[in-house]
Amino acid sequence: NRAPQLDFIAGMADAAGTVIDLFKGNLAYVNVMANISVDCDCNGGAKPPCMQDIGILSSTDPVALDQACIDLVLASNDPGRDELVERIETRYGTHILEVAAQHGYGSREYELIEL
Repeated sequence: NRAPQLDFIAGMADAAGTVIDLFKGNLAYVNVMANISVDCDCNGGAKPPCMQDIGILSSTDPVALDQACIDLVLASNDPGRDELVERIETRYGTHILEVAAQHGYGSREYELIEL
């Protein structure tokens, strides 16, 4: 059985791809891994942060950037890590990366350079 939210997530990847295609070569992406909560920051009643801040990441590849963030969470030994990973896995949180990579919006492979 296919989870109903997988189609919605794939649609989000396609919508983002439209913007990526429109501004091709003229975009840079920044993810701030601070105040990390299991809830979206758009939720007015979001749970408090469950993990310590990890840092700020940037890339010209949005898929690689988000994959690096996921990988940093997975590699963390922070006590709140398991709660966040459980939320990501039960909500199919990496499906958007799979779809975006399949559609050529970026790559899930990257080189992490620390400054």
